[in-house]
Amino acid sequence: MEAAILILTLLFVAFVVLAVYAGVKAVRAAKRGVDRTITQARRSVEDTTLRAKSYGQPGVQGELAQLRLSLRTSMRATQDALNAGVAEDASLRESLELFERLSVHGRELDDDLRRLEREPDRATVATLLPGLKERTGRITHSAESLRWAARDRARRFADDDLTALNAEIDVEAGALRHWTTDGPVPGGDAGGPPRSEAAGPAGPATSGAAGPTAGGARPGRSGPAGTDTPQALTPPDARRTGGYPWQKTARPETTN
Repeated sequence: MEAAILILTLLFVAFVVLAVYAGVKAVRAAKRGVDRTITQARRSVEDTTLRAKSYGQPGVQGELAQLRLSLRTSMRATQDALNAGVAEDASLRESLELFERLSVHGRELDDDLRRLEREPDRATVATLLPGLKERTGRITHSAESLRWAARDRARRFADDDLTALNAEIDVEAGALRHWTTDGPVPGGDAGGPPRSEAAGPAGPATSGAAGPTAGGARPGRSGPAGTDTPQALTPPDARRTGGYPWQKTARPETTN
């Protein structure tokens, strides 16, 4: 009785632990989903604000907004392309690591541009713009190089697979049309059995010409009507001139 109570207690504790674990996992997953949604919403709002500033505000503010927008757009597109490709091509892991190192410089540049947007000294910011543009161009150029290299690699693999598939399909189609590879039969029609060119209107002549083959005579020997037929390429075996071994007559038994 005590053993049954102990087993039931252990089962109850195990169920409680599993329920708590599942609840914690569900809460964490929901929290990650909420955080992801908030991050995407904040990113969309920032992009919309930067786009509005780049088109609506001339001068230094508009140029800073344009730099931030181009930087964020290029980095986000490269990240999406590499994350999508690394699931199918493990060779992109090294490219993803390089992009992570590049992202550090991209975040530093974005922070600098954000601080300069709130800088009241427009003249000083204007003097820094050429260096900021060059820095932004170097980062976006590296990001675009990784992105297009990953896309070209995926496209090349797809083209190679399609070429191999086309070759296999051509072979299979040729095998299905096996009758087209056979040469034309001399004197034969396309839809019927071959006919002899020497066959005339007379029936007996045709029967006589086809008689040895129909009667079971082996090719390469003269027919019963005395017509000569082409000899075989391989001469007949001398040991078989008297017939097959099992057709030989048995030797007579000797009696004393």
